[in-house]
Amino acid sequence: MSLRVGLIQTRTPATHAAALAHVAPLVREAAAQGATFVATPEGTNILQRDKAALLPRLTLLEDDPVVAGLQALAHELSIGVLIGSALVKREDGKVANRSALISPRGEISATYDKIHMFDVDLPTGETSRESAVYEPGDRAVAVQAAEMKLGLTICYDVRFPALYRALALAGAEVIVTPAAFTRPTGEAHWEILLRARAIETGSFVLAPAQGGLHEDGRGTYGRTIAIGPWGEVLGKLDHDEPGVLVVDLDLAAVAKARAAIPALANAMAFEAPISIQ
Repeated sequence: MSLRVGLIQTRTPATHAAALAHVAPLVREAAAQGATFVATPEGTNILQRDKAALLPRLTLLEDDPVVAGLQALAHELSIGVLIGSALVKREDGKVANRSALISPRGEISATYDKIHMFDVDLPTGETSRESAVYEPGDRAVAVQAAEMKLGLTICYDVRFPALYRALALAGAEVIVTPAAFTRPTGEAHWEILLRARAIETGSFVLAPAQGGLHEDGRGTYGRTIAIGPWGEVLGKLDHDEPGVLVVDLDLAAVAKARAAIPALANAMAFEAPISIQ
C-alpha cells in the first residue's frame, strides 16, 4: 500500500496570526501535490524564546488560533494533519509542547506531550532549559491515522531509542519526529540519529523541521527529511528555508525490513546487574 505524505518546513514567527499565515499556504501546497497526510514541525503555532513574552500568549489547545486554523484546513482539504507540536497551556495551568493529530474531518483525534526536555549547555555557549517552561509528558502515543499506524515523538525524543522501540512494538509503522533542532546539533547529529532510529525499529521516520534565523533570535537547522525502514533517505530539503517535501511511503516495506533484521523480536532485556571488569 502506497501513501503520499507531505512534510512542511517552516520558520515560525513569534505571533499566532503570523504563524498561521506562514504555515497554511505550505499545507495547501503539499495537498496540491497529492499528499493525503501532512506533518508540520515542532512549535508550529508560535516560537518565542523569551518566556515573559511567550507565556501570556499561550492558550489551551482547543482555543489556539493556529490549531483551529489547521483543523479547518484539514477539513476543507480532506487530509490528515499532524501539528508536529503546538506550545499550549494545560488544564492545570502548566505548559505543554504538544503534538495534535487532526483527522480529515477536522477533529483532533490524538495528542502527545513531549517527554524528554532539552536541558543542555552546548559547547558553542548556547543553553536551553525546556523544563523551566514545559511540563513533560508521561506516556508514549501510537495511533491509527488513515492507512498507517503512527508513533508520535518530538525533537529531543530522537536521542532516546527506547521510546522508538516502544512505539514500534506497539505497532507503529511510521514514526514522526517534528523538530526545531539547533544548528550545531543539527549539523552534527540530525540525519544520523533519524536514520539510526529508522534502522533500529524497521520504521519509516518522518522529520519536518524548523529552519533558519527566527525573529526571536534563534537559529534552527532545517533539513526536513523522510527515511525508509531500511535507513534509506527517501527525500530531504537540503536547506533551512521554508518549503514542502512530498514522498510516497510503501507501507509493505516495514514488514519486509523487520523480517530481514528482526531486531525488535531478538532484543534481550537487561535486567540482571552489569559486571564491570
